[in-house]
Amino acid sequence: MKGWILIAIVAGIIYYLATETNKLDKPIADADKLLTDVERKLDSMTGTQIIKADNKIKQIKAQIADRLSSHELDEFNRIFKSANDIEDFKSDFCSSANAKHNVFSRDNLAYICDSL
Repeated sequence: MKGWILIAIVAGIIYYLATETNKLDKPIADADKLLTDVERKLDSMTGTQIIKADNKIKQIKAQIADRLSSHELDEFNRIFKSANDIEDFKSDFCSSANAKHNVFSRDNLAYICDSL
């Protein structure tokens, strides 16, 4: 019976720290990032996957190649290598109207987000 009481107390303390304070926010975010990285690595290592031919990024790159500076175009090529990278970019920069990127100008960032 003492064991169950101790388990309940420890679970209560962890629940309190996770919900009422910000002491576990960084470890939880680190663990989430690690799990995401492991999941992507496993997806790339396991078996053959059906790959959908997606020419949308090529079309977008062709449309805005003349609009971007060489530095911005290098950053664009670095960021948009996989579908996961595109989703990460959209969640980080396209979800907010006040989003800022350290390489892309505000107009080019808005144009890229609208195109995606």
